[in-house]
Amino acid sequence: MENQMEFYNDTIMKYRDKFNEALPNVMKPHAEFTSQVYGDGALPAKMKRLIALGIALRAGCAGCIIAQTRRAVEAGATKDEVVEAVAVGMTMGGTPAVGWFWRVIKTLEEMGKW
Repeated sequence: MENQMEFYNDTIMKYRDKFNEALPNVMKPHAEFTSQVYGDGALPAKMKRLIALGIALRAGCAGCIIAQTRRAVEAGATKDEVVEAVAVGMTMGGTPAVGWFWRVIKTLEEMGKW
């Protein structure tokens, strides 16, 4: 089974950077928008990352699942909070979301949080 953090860093981020080189005027506004969205506001950043994790599970986006798991933890989410967010995502997403939860656990293991 692939290492989730390596997959994210060595594949997704590598090719995102190549895309950014080709279209920097597209990626820069997206990065700025994302930074504003995930900052603390009426909802703390941690909560926003947990919400995004549930949505990522529903969407079946491997890179999003890995990134949101990592960023939720970096924002202060505990293992229990992450697991509960995953449960909500699985409830809302049905079988497709259930098929992706393992990436969260594997990412948490790689981060030393499981």
